[in-house]
Amino acid sequence: MMPSYPLHRSAAALVLALGALACLPAAAAVPAHSKIGWVTASTDAEVDKAFAQARQTGRPVYLYWGAVWCPPCNQVKATLFNRPDFAERSRAFIPVYVDGDRPGAQKIASRFKVSGYPTMVVFRPDGTEITRLPGEVDPQRYLLTLSAALNAQAPVKDLVARAQAGQKLTDEQWNLLAFYSWDTDEQQVMPNAELGKRLGELAAHVPANLPQLRDRLALKAIAARIDGPADAAVAQADRAAVERMLADPESVRQQWDQLSAVSDKFVKYLAPDPTARVTLAASWEKALARRISEGGLSNSEQVDGLYARVVLLKLAERSETLSPARVAEMQKEVARVVAATTDRYERQAVVPSAAHVLSRSGLLDASDAMLKAELPRAVAPYYHMLALADNAKTRKDAKTALSWYEQAWKASEGPATRVQWGTNYVRNIIELTPNDIQRISTASRAVVGGLEPKGETFFERNQRSLQRMAKRMAEWQGADASRSQVVTQVRVDLEKVCKKVPAKDAGRGNCEQVFNAKEATSS
Repeated sequence: MMPSYPLHRSAAALVLALGALACLPAAAAVPAHSKIGWVTASTDAEVDKAFAQARQTGRPVYLYWGAVWCPPCNQVKATLFNRPDFAERSRAFIPVYVDGDRPGAQKIASRFKVSGYPTMVVFRPDGTEITRLPGEVDPQRYLLTLSAALNAQAPVKDLVARAQAGQKLTDEQWNLLAFYSWDTDEQQVMPNAELGKRLGELAAHVPANLPQLRDRLALKAIAARIDGPADAAVAQADRAAVERMLADPESVRQQWDQLSAVSDKFVKYLAPDPTARVTLAASWEKALARRISEGGLSNSEQVDGLYARVVLLKLAERSETLSPARVAEMQKEVARVVAATTDRYERQAVVPSAAHVLSRSGLLDASDAMLKAELPRAVAPYYHMLALADNAKTRKDAKTALSWYEQAWKASEGPATRVQWGTNYVRNIIELTPNDIQRISTASRAVVGGLEPKGETFFERNQRSLQRMAKRMAEWQGADASRSQVVTQVRVDLEKVCKKVPAKDAGRGNCEQVFNAKEATSS
């Protein structure tokens, strides 16, 4: 998927939309400006060595799965990994960094069931997974949750079973459940289909003296329910719970990362009646505006709040166009936050999200100007180019959009990223100029031609990206002979790559399945 905006909708695992050179230079192997003694790993042997060290020393393993371009990853670098107290805390565990663009990393992702960037997992020295930590909460809360993880007497999976069986948990254990990263769970603790129901049950079991933990689990349950079958009674109860939180400034402060992650779908689930929806959206927007005015939020948290306010204002005013006064307000607020963001890594998180606030406010030219001005100093400018492409796409300017998608792909660094950006470029050519057969042929064959013929190439993000491209090409070809010829040639190119992968390597089978009818049509 292509990256989405703002920060909390991206690579933390609820991401909406996101692409072969050599691996990243050694300098990029460790999270920047960090005083943590990271162990870099991207192969089974390197990971096994880290766990062997954990067993010898009795220290847990802290695994950080990230990428150079990823906005939330850069936010974590800027606000957490550079903190002296986190660096001090890191002495209690073996910190392992897996960069998704290093050779073998996507295979490691399959081993540990990590997908969205960033994912942070704590393991016992024996390799048992204890918990997955959230990347969206403030650093101080994160440190408290990390402490709970290091002190945990049981993995989160066991704690869930105990809680649902009515067994007593300590306050620290409830904290671990409430701040577990359900967004990056990858069905390690519970199936996605059961998430809404079971998180709601957990929330109901939280002791009365821990209301904020109860509310956090309740909000996670609601977010998981909005895509499931509708239940009017449950939705009404959910709305009452959200309205109670919005009316309480302390709850808004405590649940900021959840309440600022609002979407059109979220509000429409809670208030299917248009009149009730206006009321709910208006009160929600006011609560967020009040919290931003109080101060104390990080720059990325403020931008998330501004984006949420734009979403809510459109619902409250029943219009896709904000009033001139609101547009001016958003432009002023965005400028203020961006000007206050001086750390280069934090800007990688804040600027694309801020640009998206502008575009959603109807200020596409201002959004473009902000992104273009940032390109020369961005950590990963090719990520910003995707936003420029999206803006052009919104204008229905196919030529400019495809130019930026192509530039983003050609500028992207790291094998996994280049696969992701390249396949995205192909899909957009098909969508925007489906009759440009030559361009589709050239781009798709270039993507396949850039694949390294190793089994590790055909796992996780790489595999999903290739399958999405294959699916789109299969749909595009139809009964047209010229189009079919292109797809056939890409298949032949890929088959040549697959044959270079050792037959016994699991990646060989994955490679051969890219254009398989069943796989190619899966989402």
